[in-house]
This record gives sequence, structure tokens and C-alpha cells, in this order.
Amino acid sequence: MSHILNKYQWILFDADETLFHFDAFAGLKLMFSRFEVDFNIEDFAAYQQVNKPLWVEYQNGLISASHLQHTRFHHWASKLLVTPQHLNSQFLMAMADICQPLPGARTLIDSLNGKVNLGIITNGFTELQSIRLSRTGFQDTFNPVVISEQLGKAKPDVAIFNHAFSLMGNPEKQQVLMVGDNLHSDILGGINAGIDTCWLNHHDEPLSDDISPSYQVRNLTELHQLLMPK
Repeated sequence: MSHILNKYQWILFDADETLFHFDAFAGLKLMFSRFEVDFNIEDFAAYQQVNKPLWVEYQNGLISASHLQHTRFHHWASKLLVTPQHLNSQFLMAMADICQPLPGARTLIDSLNGKVNLGIITNGFTELQSIRLSRTGFQDTFNPVVISEQLGKAKPDVAIFNHAFSLMGNPEKQQVLMVGDNLHSDILGGINAGIDTCWLNHHDEPLSDDISPSYQVRNLTELHQLLMPK
């Protein structure tokens, strides 16, 4: 086994765009088609204008998960004469219906399983995470699964990492690696929590001056090679 994998007893993963493909446009299209609405790319741009700043506020601890979920669907809920909660629920259901592990995820997780403890820390929402883990057959693989909505704290807040550590039996921090695609929530969060980090940099984005991950890979196959070289 490689030197790098020997360092760690725990690998914590983010969920969306780290283990699972998260295509919000496809999910919204499917959800709205069930309301007989043809949701197009302009509609999606308008939705993202509301949704994106809400996520920043959520990750900065300024608003709750339920505030985010309701506010982003406020416009459409009044148009379709349903509650924002109902639309949010239908959206998460549609996202579960289209969910797929990212390329390389299954091979990587299957080969790590039994060699190292695996957990998830996600800012995603409860309703989607549990369905998705069971539909992809990963439900017994990750423990703990820490979901910000349940805790009331989101990455990069150190509280969500500390909560995970306590569920993990407080391992030595140098034995824990956090893997995620978001430089701010996953990598900065992990650094602030005192653990090693691996940035899954799908789009070859430049590194920010003040955030330095321990490792950087472009995809899960590269992560596999890093952790378990042939």
C-alpha cells in the first residue's frame, strides 16, 4: 500500500461534485416537467441569480437551510400555486432520480473500503443525501454521514468538522484527509479544522493565494492513483 494512504485512517468526502454528479439544470428541468413547465436555460440563469448568493450566505452562517430552500423557489411557488417547501422537496426528489456517481467514484470507494474509514461531510440537504446513498449502493460504506442541515452549521465552519470528529471517536488529526471540489467550504474548512486536504479541481482553476490544499487532483481516477499507485 502506498505511503500516502498509510498516513490516513480516515478519508472524509464532500458529496456533490465530489462523489456524485450534481446537475441542477437537469434536475430542475425534470422537476418542472412534472408540473408541465418547460424550464429553459434562461429560467435556470434567473434561478441561479437567486440561488448562488443564498449558498454563499448559508456557508457563511448567515441564513438557515430552510431559508435557502424556500427563498430560491419563492418566485416559482407563487406562479404554480404551491408552497416553496413542496417545490424544494420535488426538486430534491428529481435530483435523486437523476443521481449518478462521478466517473471513478465507485472504483475508488470499492478499493478504499476496508483499508481506511470513509465518511461524508456535506452542505447538501438531508432529503437528497440518504436516498442517493441507498440508490447508489453506498449507504453502508460511509460512516459518519454529517449533513449541515441537521447540524445547523455548514462547511467551512469548524463546528461541522468537530462534530464529525466526535462521531469518529476523535482520531489524531494528522490521520484524517478531507477530499472536496470546493476550495472555500471543503479545503479552507478542512485546513481550519487542522486536517490534510485534497482539492478535486475539475476545471483546472488557479489556486487562491491564501488557501493551500495538501494535494490537488483533477478527477477521482487521479485521486485513486495518488492514494494507491500501482
